[in-house]
Amino acid sequence: MKTLTLLLALITANLTYSQVLDERDDSFMMENNKNLLKIDIKEPFMQVAVKGCSDFKPASFEGGAAAYKEILRKYMYTFLNSDFYTLTGDFTFTLTIDAMGKVVDIAGDPKVLNSEVFFDDMQYVVRRIKTNWTPAMCNGEPVKSEMKLKMNFSSLSSDM
Repeated sequence: MKTLTLLLALITANLTYSQVLDERDDSFMMENNKNLLKIDIKEPFMQVAVKGCSDFKPASFEGGAAAYKEILRKYMYTFLNSDFYTLTGDFTFTLTIDAMGKVVDIAGDPKVLNSEVFFDDMQYVVRRIKTNWTPAMCNGEPVKSEMKLKMNFSSLSSDM
């Protein structure tokens, strides 16, 4: 009888304190000795259409937006140097993709205190991704295009 009571208590405790996978957050956290980052990259990415194009096909990444999001997460985890900024909020990055499929520029908005350092870090992160995009097509010809990427960035900093 004691064994059965103990077994039921363990099962109840296990079910009570278990995590519900449906409620997990898809963003990720990165921490080093002083900072804690939470980055949530939003999908889908928004393609800016080329003016005066009757047959426009947007730029695409091999494996789709989810594959680019995963690579970007990995590289942000590796290369962001968050010792110089503590930012919180929604940011939009505009990636300029040339006719060859290379990301040639990245611009961030909104401009807030210390965001320029973060935007410089993001330029470095995006340029480290060596896989090219399939360029946007206008009337069967590859063209330069812009892709908008939205993310929520939260960073906490502590003095040690």
